Amino acid sequence: MNVKSILFLAVLSMTAFSCSNLKPFTQGLLEENKWSETELKKIQFYLSEDIRLTRQITGGSSEIIAGEIRVVNGRKVEQIIIEKGTPGVLLFRPRQDRFAVSFEADGSDKFLIFGPSNRSRGRYVLKASDWERRFGTVTYDGKKYRVDASSSIASLMVDLEKIQRTDVNSRRASGRTVGN
Repeated sequence: MNVKSILFLAVLSMTAFSCSNLKPFTQGLLEENKWSETELKKIQFYLSEDIRLTRQITGGSSEIIAGEIRVVNGRKVEQIIIEKGTPGVLLFRPRQDRFAVSFEADGSDKFLIFGPSNRSRGRYVLKASDWERRFGTVTYDGKKYRVDASSSIASLMVDLEKIQRTDVNSRRASGRTVGN
């Protein structure tokens, strides 16, 4: 494949993504459509902002599968980065107003919790177990990770055009006469 072809494909893919119909998933949208949990599991969610999960690796041997190991200020840390636009699916609803969304194909424990935020007009944003100034704590794959404050605005996005597309199965009745 030559350089022109690669550049063309790159521009085409960026244009396709930037022209998408992604809109924030909100509590109002959920209430308006009255989706059941089964229906919500059929919706493709996308991430609005990058989320960077970080945890310190304790001494001893450690196997890192999902993330990468970095040395920060002389300490080993594991980082998992979930990039803006990453597709995700609803695994379950831990509470009526919370979604457990997975952005990875493997592992049922690899999910983050999202819920509506009054400060963000009902958008479903990342929920941490606690926020302390610049950092929050989330559980991912059964381990505690830190996320920075910029992750607090990461929200779920949906393609409304695709969701609201309605398939109509239509036919005409042929009529019925006496004796048939």
